[in-house]
Amino acid sequence: MMATTIFIWMRLGECAERYKSAVIISGLVTFIAAYHYLRIFSSWVEAYTYDGDGLTPTYVPFNDAYRYMDWLLTVPLLLIEIILVMKLSAEESSSKSVTLGAAAALMIIAGYPGEIVLDADQANTRWMYWGAAMLPFSYIVYTLLVGLSGATNAEEDAEIRGKIKQAQVLTVISWCTYPVVYVFPMMGITGSNAVVAIQIGYSVSDIISKCAVGLLITDITISKSNKLRGI
Repeated sequence: MMATTIFIWMRLGECAERYKSAVIISGLVTFIAAYHYLRIFSSWVEAYTYDGDGLTPTYVPFNDAYRYMDWLLTVPLLLIEIILVMKLSAEESSSKSVTLGAAAALMIIAGYPGEIVLDADQANTRWMYWGAAMLPFSYIVYTLLVGLSGATNAEEDAEIRGKIKQAQVLTVISWCTYPVVYVFPMMGITGSNAVVAIQIGYSVSDIISKCAVGLLITDITISKSNKLRGI
């Protein structure tokens, strides 16, 4: 995450002034994520010990709230960085940033109470919060793929248009892995296996949605900047 931040911010000088905000936000997303992953790691090593047969909880509880705090900050920014490289007016960009950012925050808030429920006998409770979070999630996915298709298709340069579509599709694909990871405890994965599977699943999803999409956004901004300069 931090390596991605450094790489993205070092490319800032290649971007035209109007696109620098998208690059700064892309680097900020991975910077915030890197910080929270350090906190997650510290909490993990304090909460569990490995005895060769599996994880054994210690007296210190694992604080998974770090991940959700990270998402509460970075998920709206992930959407904003995409909006900023699209062919939208200032008013449309502001409106979409607010609505999608609010939907993203609502999605994270709705899902967290169920995340801390891992007992199989409370699966219905976890399903309830999963369903609640899927409502704003579905709205975001629809907006990225359908609601913003007009702005995507308005791009005159076919190469840039293709890259923006890639960013949208990659974001949706990576985001669709999160609801799957969320239901691991309801799929018969229990105990320490559930904890490990969830953490690995979310981490892989984060790398795709934050690092890969951030690098793609940076590439788009540089391509658009070169076009403005006539390169």
